Amino acid sequence: MKNPFARKNSADLNKAPKGFARHGRIRVQSKGSAIGGLLVKGLAAVLGATIAIAGISIWDITNSIRANGIELAGPKVTAADLKGPINMLLIGSDARAGTNSHIFGSETSVLADVEILIHISADRKNAVALSFPRDLMVPWPACPSTSGGSGYLPQALGQINATIANGGPGCTLLTIEQLTGVKIPYLATINFGGVIEMSNAIGGVDVCVARPIHDQYTFLNLAAGNHNLKGMEALQFLRTRHGVGDGSDLSRISNQQVFLTSLLRKIKSEGVLSNPIQLYSLANAAARNMQLSTSLTDVNTMIGIASALKSVDLEKMTFLQVPSHGGLPAPYSGRVMPNYDQANLIFQKLVNDEPIIIDKANTGSGAVAQGGATATPTASATPKPGSSAAASATPSATPTPTALPDWARGTNAATTTCSG
Repeated sequence: MKNPFARKNSADLNKAPKGFARHGRIRVQSKGSAIGGLLVKGLAAVLGATIAIAGISIWDITNSIRANGIELAGPKVTAADLKGPINMLLIGSDARAGTNSHIFGSETSVLADVEILIHISADRKNAVALSFPRDLMVPWPACPSTSGGSGYLPQALGQINATIANGGPGCTLLTIEQLTGVKIPYLATINFGGVIEMSNAIGGVDVCVARPIHDQYTFLNLAAGNHNLKGMEALQFLRTRHGVGDGSDLSRISNQQVFLTSLLRKIKSEGVLSNPIQLYSLANAAARNMQLSTSLTDVNTMIGIASALKSVDLEKMTFLQVPSHGGLPAPYSGRVMPNYDQANLIFQKLVNDEPIIIDKANTGSGAVAQGGATATPTASATPKPGSSAAASATPSATPTPTALPDWARGTNAATTTCSG
């Protein structure tokens, strides 16, 4: 039997054991190094899983949005359309799914509470959000239903918010196209639940209230001062009209602009459009509570529109409402009609992709400019001293936009307005 303690000969000493380094000693791994290695591997595994899960989640969200896509009439929209002016209709429906029925009731019919035409100029220097009063009486074009119904024939006069009930959101879009002359290839609708979820996803919206709001219909109670609104309270604020101004829908539009301009300031200042976590939360909420036209369900299209809006300065984002008047005879009592001589001026500027500016905040009865401030003029309606007619006639010179007259109700996103 071979002695295990026998001295090895020189040949044996020169043989390098298999699996060991031939030269030098192996460094013993420290406990900290071993733990660090495990952490790196663990983080890599988690990161890989996170990317995979995020990819699956985005795929699920995209599929959910596409499954509910609204097919609009007219030619298909292509990527080239994103290079010119962008027009999109945003509809806030009063669908009550996911909300408290004791606050908003269990009404099953669906009407368009909010209709806003968003226009982004081709040069990405200006944007307009034009609100249409829900009680606006306008001609209805014939519409093939976009919600599975039979559609309807044209009629001389009808309430604009009822078009969605009679033929779906696509019919509301056709009605606004006929009224304004603006071709609108993109459509987005959001319900009550969507307002609640998306306001939560963004961390709430800061608004200021000039006078206390006590609305027995939406149960909104806000003291004068500053508030961060999210969830149900954000929805109550956007829906209130009996608690602001003269209690009309026109006052409600002014109040909504308080919220929307603050929302845009938050998006701009906090880089929401560049924050993947907030974007994912918003997309997830949108998938559950929004319907988009099939022209909008492509991710690249969404990114393109978001990028276009991100390029516009706050003072160049104008919020307006369609000029209108009440005092209509029966059976239209309590409704409003467009002031066509004024409204057509706005509509034509949108058609021509001309800048629409206002010299000062004219909020209407539902809001006031904070501290009496006015919107910052983006251009002067009169020539600057020293300018000449010859200079303005030069083809290479950029024409000075003319501010809208004093009848225009609205503000811009750079101006802080308060509910009141």
